[in-house]
Formats: sequence, C-alpha cells, structure tokens
Amino acid sequence: MDPMVPNTLVVSADIMDRIGSGLSLLRDHGKKVQKYVWKNRKFDVLKKPTKSLVNIVLIEAKDLPDDQTTTCNGLYCKFKLGNESHKSRQVLKTKPAWCERFNIYLYEENNLEVSLWHKGKQKNFMGRCVIDLSRLEKEKTHDIWQELECGYGFIHMLITVNGSQLTRGLAVDNIPTSNNVLHPTPNIEEFSWYRLKNNWNEVGQLSVTVYGARGLSPLGISGKADAYCVLVLDNSRIQTHTVRGAAEPMWNKSYTFAVNDITSTLDIKVHDESIIGETLGKISIPLLRIINEEKRWYALKDKTKKSNAKGNCPRILLQMSIVWNPLKAALRTLSPKETKYDQKTPKKFSIPLIYNNLLFIKDIFNVVHTGNEYLKNSFEWENREKSVLALCAWLVFWFFFRMWMTPLLVLLPFLYYWTGHRSNSTTNSLSNIYGSEDELSEEDLESTKDEKTIKTRLYGLQELTFTIKDGIDYIVSLLERVKNLLNFTIPYLSYLAMAAMVGLSVAFYLIPANYIFMALGIYKFTRKYLNPDRVPNNDILDFISRVPDDRTLKQWQELKVPEPSLSRTGSKCRR
Repeated sequence: MDPMVPNTLVVSADIMDRIGSGLSLLRDHGKKVQKYVWKNRKFDVLKKPTKSLVNIVLIEAKDLPDDQTTTCNGLYCKFKLGNESHKSRQVLKTKPAWCERFNIYLYEENNLEVSLWHKGKQKNFMGRCVIDLSRLEKEKTHDIWQELECGYGFIHMLITVNGSQLTRGLAVDNIPTSNNVLHPTPNIEEFSWYRLKNNWNEVGQLSVTVYGARGLSPLGISGKADAYCVLVLDNSRIQTHTVRGAAEPMWNKSYTFAVNDITSTLDIKVHDESIIGETLGKISIPLLRIINEEKRWYALKDKTKKSNAKGNCPRILLQMSIVWNPLKAALRTLSPKETKYDQKTPKKFSIPLIYNNLLFIKDIFNVVHTGNEYLKNSFEWENREKSVLALCAWLVFWFFFRMWMTPLLVLLPFLYYWTGHRSNSTTNSLSNIYGSEDELSEEDLESTKDEKTIKTRLYGLQELTFTIKDGIDYIVSLLERVKNLLNFTIPYLSYLAMAAMVGLSVAFYLIPANYIFMALGIYKFTRKYLNPDRVPNNDILDFISRVPDDRTLKQWQELKVPEPSLSRTGSKCRR
C-alpha cells in the first residue's frame, strides 16, 4: 500500500443515521420557528403603532455657570427616548457649540430626555430637561431654547417630528399611498402686502407635494431601493416615509414650510436607506423660480450638482406653490442670512476649481487693463473720431450732472440687461461657466483621452498663478505706498499731498464741481497737442510711485557699523 495515498475515512452507518436524524430535527424546528416569527410579526405590525422619526439638531448651550464654563473642555449631551439613546461629541470650547444631528425613532414614549455632562477628571452632571414630543406639531421644525432643570443654562435645539415611518420588513402593498393627493394651496390673503402685523421673520409660506421618483439607480443586489426623500429649507428639514423594495417609489406627501427668506433655496435629496450614506440624487430649487401649481418632473443631479445622477434619467415629480409678502421680503434682504446649523462644508483641494478661479481673476485683470488702455488711446487721439465723441460726451455729462443723479448711474447696467440683452447674456454666461467646468472637471483630469494632459494644465496653472501674483503684488505695493504717504515716511511728499488736498478743497468751494471736471477733461484731452512728445502717464499714480513701499523701506534700512563713530573718536583725541 502506498504510504503517500491518504486512507479512506470510514464512518459507521450508526453515526450517519444519528447525523441525518439531527439534521431533520433542526430543519423541522427551523420551520416551526419561521412560522411562529412570521405569525407574530404580522400580529405586531397590526398591533404595534407605526414608528415616527424624530430629527434633532443640537446647536449650542448658553448661560452656563461661570465657575464651570471656564474649565469646561469636555461638554457633551445625552439624548434618551424610550430604549434608544445617543451621545453627542465633546466640544473643546468655553462656548459650547455642537451643530450635530441625531435621528431617533419614536414609538410609544413621547418624553425626550436631554442631559448635559462635563467630562474632566471625573464625570460631572450639569443639568437635564424633558421635552414632550406629543405637544410638537408634526412635520414642522421647531426652534427650541430649553432651560435646564437641576442646573443652570439653556440648550438650543431644532426638533422635527416627521410623519409615520414604515417598519422594517413591511410589505410593499401596505405603503400608504394615494393617487388622489390634493396639493395644499397657501393662504394668499394672509401674506398680502398690507398685512404687516404678523411675524416679521416669516415672510411667506411654501407648499410642496412630493409624488414620486423614477429612473433611480440603486446599488442593492435586488435592483430596488428603500428610498426616502429629504426636503431642506434653511434650517427646516422634513423626511418622508421609506418606500421599501420599489424601483419607482411613490410617496404622495404634502408639506408646508415657513419661508424666512425669499432668496433661499429648497434642497431635495433622495436617499437609499439600505445603504448608509448613499444618495440617489439631489436638486436645488430657488424659491423665486417656483411657478405656483405647476406639476412637473425635475431631473435629479449627482453629488456635485453639475450633471445627471446615475440611472435611467432619474427624476422626481413635484408640485409647489409659494406666497410671500413683498414688503417683508424686501426688508428681510437687508438683514443677515439665517445661519445653517447643520451645513457641513468640508475643505477640498481641487485643481480644476483653483484653475477656474484663477481664470476668473485673470479675466477681471484683463478687463481693467483693456479699459485703461482704451482711456489712454482716447486721451492720445489715436482715433480722432472716438476722441472727439469722448470729449463731447465728457463735457455734456459734467455740465448737466447733479448729485441726485448718482443712483441713476447705478441703474444703467440694470437697464442694459433689462431691455433685452439679459436673456442672451445669461444664456451665454451659463454655457461658458458650465462648459469651462466640464472641461476642467476632475473626471477630465483623470481621463487619458483628453487632449490636455495633467502636465499641460499644471503648466497653465503655473502661468496663471504668476500673472495673478504680479497683479496682486502691484495692488499690495500701491496700498503700501498710500499707507507710507499717510504716515510721513517721506515727509516732503506727505506735505505736497496735504497742500494739494487743501488747494483742491478751496477750488471745490469757489468753483462748482461740474466746471472743475470739465476743465479736467479738457486738460486730459489737450495734453497731446500741448506736448506731442510726452509719454502717456497717470499723474496720481506717478506721484504715488515716488513713495517707497515696505519692501523698498527694508532695503533702505541702515545696518549698524561695528567701528566707533567719528564724534567719539574726536572726543578721545581732545582728551
């Protein structure tokens, strides 16, 4: 017998019978357990109330005791609702500010317990509060300042009790949908322009009906998504129920938002609950672009909001209506924008973004340079017709100009676009912007089929950087020269500037400003004939160029001489 050949494993028939009987028992027992679980599951779904999702944004704490806030470098909060609890991160500031979001499911227990703790050398209790969620209106974000019991201070939170959510494993047929959803219409009379006695922070009302979505591209194995929709307006956040196992989810839900700023944007995101952090699509809709009672499909975008999301033309069906008080909205634009507590803007180093920003700055420099060259050409009479027209326009303008006409001058760009050029210019500018970003996107940088390689773009980025660096250096140098002129670094030039200002004030006092500017225009346009060989220049910039900047002043600094001075040497000789 070959010793390298393994021996055959021989098992007796008695052992095989025992193994077979054991497997049969396990199989039968598993079937019984499965039937029992399924039976009780159906009973629990009918008996147990449907859960709701409570969204909490912990913002900050205020008015804490002074003796504790001076050393509080480990403050955190605990939330408890029923058997579920959450803990916030620790803040390493004397002024506690978290701006952290939590999601807690609400079943039968309605009392939300919030406690504040300080973790130093030992764990210290600083206060607690209890919020009755049953008193809060559902599907509405509440801004709450809650006083701490058994302690001192207040906790600032945003709490939203969303509608009923589907429990896990609920059949798709039990989804509460309806094809006859009525879109609520806001009360127009309540937000009329003459109604100014109401809340000034609320300038309008927005009604949104979310019907459903199509063309989504879930990443699950089954090809279907557990989709839900999140609607965000400033700090108001509402989440729909989850439609499980549906390729084309239908929510058929209507929501109402209080509008605090008519220039805000409604952000809508579609998520897949089966995959944490997966976004199936998103869209941002400015409130001023909403057409009332219009029911239409909106294309969903990817996370960059520049191109379509993955899928078969993913889209969402919405119907929106908005009313707002024009007087309140106009006054609201003069106050600071509402701070978004839950907005996270992670810093990201993007070469295409830097490249586009540098191109924009370079275009601004080119516009300024082109305008300056055009003025020089007009003053130098290189084109006599244009120079004559420019001189006549200058004299007529300053002859009829009055101070009250200054705001009307600011209106000229608005009137230019309002009279017909606005549509064409906006279309071209948007196409140019999106075109440039598409050409310089990160996907193109990674593509080998693109004509411009990464090396070529890096060289272009270097050239742009030097161009903008030179422009910034010139502006900084100019500002430093003005600063040195004011602080008497060169007293002679400072006295000349003071004398010029006094003389100019006397001239404006004795002569009307219109005639002074007319004389200035005649002087500028006639210098070429008075001195044909002169070099084109700017008088004010030429004067400022005589003042040294900080870099030149450092070069002018004298170093200490180690040898004794001449005065000390002479005194020693006399002694």
